[in-house]
Amino acid sequence: MSDRLDLLKTSVAEFPTDCGVYLMRNDRDKILYVGKAKSLKSRVRSYFASELTVKTKYLMSHVVRIEYILTKTEVEAFLLEASLIKKHRPRYNIRLKDDKAYPYIRLSMEHEFPRLMLARRVSPDGAMYFGPYSSGASVRATMRFLNKTFKIRDCTDSFLKSRTRPCIAYQIGQCSAPCVGFIDKETYGEDIEAIILFLKGRSAKVLKSLKVQMESAANDERFEQAARMRDSIQAIERIWDRQTVVTMNQDLDQDVVAFVGDERGTLIETLHVRGGRVIGSRPHFINRLDASSIDEDVRDWLTSFLNQFYSDNVIPDEILLQVDLGHDLVRLLQEVFMERQKVRARISIATGSAGKKLMDLAVLNAKSHFEDAVTKADQQRSALEVIQEKLSLPRRPSRMECFDISNFQGDDNVASQVVFEDGLPRTSDYRRYKIKTVQGSNDFLAMKEVLNRRLQHTEYEDPDLIVVDGGKGQLKMAVEALKELGRSDIPLVAMAKARVQGSFQDKEVTGSQERFFLPGRQNPVTFSKNAEALNILVQLRDEAHRFAISFHRKLRSDRTLQSALDEIKGLGPRRKTELLKKFGSIEGIRDANIEDLLQIKGLSRLLAERILLTLR
Repeated sequence: MSDRLDLLKTSVAEFPTDCGVYLMRNDRDKILYVGKAKSLKSRVRSYFASELTVKTKYLMSHVVRIEYILTKTEVEAFLLEASLIKKHRPRYNIRLKDDKAYPYIRLSMEHEFPRLMLARRVSPDGAMYFGPYSSGASVRATMRFLNKTFKIRDCTDSFLKSRTRPCIAYQIGQCSAPCVGFIDKETYGEDIEAIILFLKGRSAKVLKSLKVQMESAANDERFEQAARMRDSIQAIERIWDRQTVVTMNQDLDQDVVAFVGDERGTLIETLHVRGGRVIGSRPHFINRLDASSIDEDVRDWLTSFLNQFYSDNVIPDEILLQVDLGHDLVRLLQEVFMERQKVRARISIATGSAGKKLMDLAVLNAKSHFEDAVTKADQQRSALEVIQEKLSLPRRPSRMECFDISNFQGDDNVASQVVFEDGLPRTSDYRRYKIKTVQGSNDFLAMKEVLNRRLQHTEYEDPDLIVVDGGKGQLKMAVEALKELGRSDIPLVAMAKARVQGSFQDKEVTGSQERFFLPGRQNPVTFSKNAEALNILVQLRDEAHRFAISFHRKLRSDRTLQSALDEIKGLGPRRKTELLKKFGSIEGIRDANIEDLLQIKGLSRLLAERILLTLR
């Protein structure tokens, strides 16, 4: 170990003193840690000091190579660090789950008749984003309310362009029909301005404006329009009454960041206040971080959290914190936020009665969510330890990957890869494979191909356990695949599904247990019937099966649709591709109408009618 550290010290001595990002790798070329530095040489050299924290010592015991990437400024280093952590998910960095993105309301201001949509990412695309909200359901409910209240369109841009007469939304009084000119751009824009004020929490201004418009319409004897304004006012007042007022400052969008933690992990709570009202909060549990430990620099990990969190979320006017990050870090974060979204957020400790009230509310939520998170984490940890013991694994299986093969009479051979981390699905790491080297129905060879392809991708973290769906045959092929790749060190188990036993004449229906076959062991391993450990493994296997089946059905549906489209005269390859992309299946086109098909550019009404006639 000393020789390895000496070599690292020698390489670090050649590092430049410029700012940039450094990457620490292990003996399998995996990135363990990504850091940023104002001076790369002095920052990385500090990892070789005589006094290091236990966590840093453990990190350095696995590092065999350190690389660096130079940047022009510290701001660029911050931006690069966040993107590299998101891409590589190093084990020793603070990492946010990217499969639980916040839902936002997106207002498409780039269009002359804007509409509302749900968005999971904030992009610099000219649109306006409002949120974040606590759930997709709350976003959809808000959009339905606004569409109904202000009668703005909810159709796609292509659908809007193709209309020659109003759709049913206009007929039931839920759209002003801009598609056929029943409302001009200026009047439509007034409704959009009211929606923007409402979404910014300025409901009082919206109500005042609507009341003026209502009185004006009534005085001019435009009673139908006045009644519409009255209904809008009443609907907004009902929504307004249900929202919790936490501050009278309606001119600021604020985020409050609080944290609670101990040796079991740390929960970071983000509370979102818009226009003086709480619109949502979200807990973020980091199970490898002890916020109470003196070995952890709170400014370091909290800055990393803020850097990552605001790479995908709207940056508010003000961010209130529990601790002081210091002038230099605050300045850098502000410059990073300015680079991302042209917003210079005020970052400070929560002070004053209003600030302390908000922080108390955030801490209260953090404590409640922390207890829920550690209880759940303890249960998951105990179940994973049972799996470790029963399957004789060298360590607790934090990352488990399951593979399944699917085909229909040897056609459309596909496979799925499903990943669980700490006993929970990590959908961002799910993968689908088209089998390339195996013809016909041969699940054994197909499994061998998939494992070869998966383990050649070194950018992914190694699994602590590979689960294959099947019995001893699948296990044998998996063992061969790992051996050929020189990865026999990865634990492997084959999971044979429980089956019904007996016959129709039996008085009671009985079933076999789920069986787990291990390399070099004759008899299978079984778990207690209702054990949480078994439930996790069954869920993992069932999820892999579902994912494989859905991919296989999609390919088969695409092939069937392609064959059907090939029979339609006059339909060119480009429009076939567009139809496949837009509708996805024969059922999708069957459920469509002429107007839906006419959204395909260049598709005539006659050809659209022929498509529907053929496929129906």
